[in-house]
Amino acid sequence: MAPAPRPDLIACHDCGAVYRRPALRPGERARCPRCGAVLGRSPRIAADHLLALVVGAMILLVIANLTPIVELSVQGLRSSATLFGSILALWSEGRKLVAALTFATTLGFPAIELSLLFSALLLRRMPGSPLFAPFLRGVLALRPWGMIEVFMLGVLVALVKLSHMARVLPGTALWAFAGLTLLLTVILSFDLKTLWPDPAATSAADSGEATLCHVCGLVCSGATAHAHCPRCGAALHRRKADSLARTWALLIAAAILYLPANLLPIMETSSLFGRESDTIMSGIVYFWTSGSPDLAALIFFVSIFVPLAKLLSLAVLAISARRGRRRGLKQSAQLFRVVEFVGRWSMLDIFVVALMVGMVRFRGLAEIEAGPGAAAFGAVVVLTILAARSFDPRLIWDASEDADDRA
Repeated sequence: MAPAPRPDLIACHDCGAVYRRPALRPGERARCPRCGAVLGRSPRIAADHLLALVVGAMILLVIANLTPIVELSVQGLRSSATLFGSILALWSEGRKLVAALTFATTLGFPAIELSLLFSALLLRRMPGSPLFAPFLRGVLALRPWGMIEVFMLGVLVALVKLSHMARVLPGTALWAFAGLTLLLTVILSFDLKTLWPDPAATSAADSGEATLCHVCGLVCSGATAHAHCPRCGAALHRRKADSLARTWALLIAAAILYLPANLLPIMETSSLFGRESDTIMSGIVYFWTSGSPDLAALIFFVSIFVPLAKLLSLAVLAISARRGRRRGLKQSAQLFRVVEFVGRWSMLDIFVVALMVGMVRFRGLAEIEAGPGAAAFGAVVVLTILAARSFDPRLIWDASEDADDRA
């Protein structure tokens, strides 16, 4: 039997609670009374306005990648680099993993996401288009992996570090990335689930457990095994398959790589004074002793504290879900949302290394190369993000629901 769509209902992605869909005014958002997660929000801007913002972001993305980010000047020598040039420099040095990760998160995924969103907004005007659903599903799948805002912060950190060794002249791409970050902030605040058309509602007497589509947010009843969402075509499932097993596997792999990521050099500098290797911690010490304690604290937080806190937090959540803990459930749900939000910011060090490698190219005077620690650290960031996405937060609440059913 095909699942019956229930557009009159709304379900919480974090705890699975089902509610009647509220009527929201523009700018309003609905929160789950049970766990505090955002159930949905009504956009402040219309879809046509969103289309204009997407076009502007696509133009800025092209400018940001075709023009230099900054230009350095040292003793009459000049060096400049584009983002793509920095990626090519990493690739030529043999740091293919770091190059591929930088390319995907700052250029590849954002470009594909904007292109798919642009196409989906156009296809939305043609009801019944078979491409609308897969295009919008692609946007939702790629959204967590675009990290332009983290890259922009990495640019600022790199500029502060470079200002101690050379004269820094801002390039056109720097302002393009700043404008792109602002546009993407507005675009990301738009709830894409409001773009999905509402299917015809079925009778409230439909039998079967309510199942939430994790892609478009449609609540369906009577979903059987291997059923698909009648609106977007995604596979329906009550819980993510093998969620805890996959989460533990990814966490263990990330924990193994965490030590080499912090002990091995992340950046190696060759100059007239010899060769120097920098780990993440030595970079933090450099900023602290050079009069930038705020940047030292920032790098320590996103590069040392956040990855370790993510590993420990996800392990605690997985253990709690396995044991069926019935206390502190709302706090656990809030912890999971924090883990999801901060994980991407650990990419800061990878972007700083990529920029330094591309910019400092003064042959015979100074050159910077990525160290082996950069690849290990990038792998840790990716594995922890995948672990957070593999974990199903609804498992936290299952023991409480079972106890309520028995009562």
